[in-house]
Amino acid sequence: MPDFELTEEQLEIKRAVREFCEKEFKPEIALECDREEKFPMDLYKKAAELGFTSIYLPEEYGGGGYGLLEMCLVIEEMCRADSTLGMAITAGTFASDLIVQYGTEEQKEKYLPPLCRGEYISAGAFTEPARGSDLASRLDTKAIKYGDEWVINGTKIFITNAPIANFIITLCQTDLKVRPPYRGQSLFIVDRDTPGLEVTPLHNKMGIRASPTGEVAYNDVRVPESQLLGELNKGFYHTIWFFNASRVAVAAQALGMAQGAFEIAFKYAKEREAFGAPIIQWQGISFMLVDAATRLEAARLLTYKAAWLVDQGKPDPMISAMAKNLATRAAVEITDDAIQILGGYGYMGEYHVERRHRDAKITEIYEGTREIEKLTILRFLLKRM
Repeated sequence: MPDFELTEEQLEIKRAVREFCEKEFKPEIALECDREEKFPMDLYKKAAELGFTSIYLPEEYGGGGYGLLEMCLVIEEMCRADSTLGMAITAGTFASDLIVQYGTEEQKEKYLPPLCRGEYISAGAFTEPARGSDLASRLDTKAIKYGDEWVINGTKIFITNAPIANFIITLCQTDLKVRPPYRGQSLFIVDRDTPGLEVTPLHNKMGIRASPTGEVAYNDVRVPESQLLGELNKGFYHTIWFFNASRVAVAAQALGMAQGAFEIAFKYAKEREAFGAPIIQWQGISFMLVDAATRLEAARLLTYKAAWLVDQGKPDPMISAMAKNLATRAAVEITDDAIQILGGYGYMGEYHVERRHRDAKITEIYEGTREIEKLTILRFLLKRM
């Protein structure tokens, strides 16, 4: 990787997103969406009109035609402005890159243009109640072929966007005998209005309350052969490809919300006086800020490198896992430090750091827990050293 410096075009993307957020991300909207667990649909559609939500989707379907790095810049900037709104909006097209990479032309024509216009929201259903992050085991959600249809039965849990998604990309066990079982998994695109598909919203989450989460039940859900996404029995491999990129996007989420919290805390520390001086002059405060700035810089460079490798066609699962592991832990700790620096004010919702802390925690859990990331890193270290 060369000396990292964003191009003028990439810097312009950051500036455009920041300008949008400064205009549209109102504090009262964020607080309302968090309190009422409400998806910011109007903001999502405005962001889609400007091309921010589909910046990585192909131009021929209405997207921006950029890469993962540019998408990470959008995510980082939106989550820097506000973690609640930023995470909800940038996750609106979640898992749709699987259609870009593995979909048929008919599937691309059907699903990608509405996504680009902000008319559709997508979801990806991988996690199961008894499996968690372990996708290599035999899945409980099964798809059995009858004639020219597949019949799906099973349950998925903690599915982002499920209550509002127009379609859900679902990982199923299609070969019940193969060993190891991950060699018999396949992906299907299941439309929201398919009979037998039931979505139950999950409430009272610690954070990301504007990003709806649900449990998805498949009760004799019938989908035609045309809804198979990618190759039959290659769904696990397709999903791992997706996670190599999506984990970098989660690192960008964490990076953005940590940066935003750092900026709030830094400004407060320069203005707040105690014992006759701004509190930034006291080492107990200043060292927290210095450490935060250092960790942010390290996490940013690693995240950008992981995204750049994906864009070069050389995705590195170890680097992606490292980026997510570093950035997400930094986000949890930096947002916690921001609360500490603001003291009692940090504990109040109006100062927007306690919400960032609540939102940050999920980045250590979804798309693979920190422990799963460490196992991934170790596996590749053992191979390479």
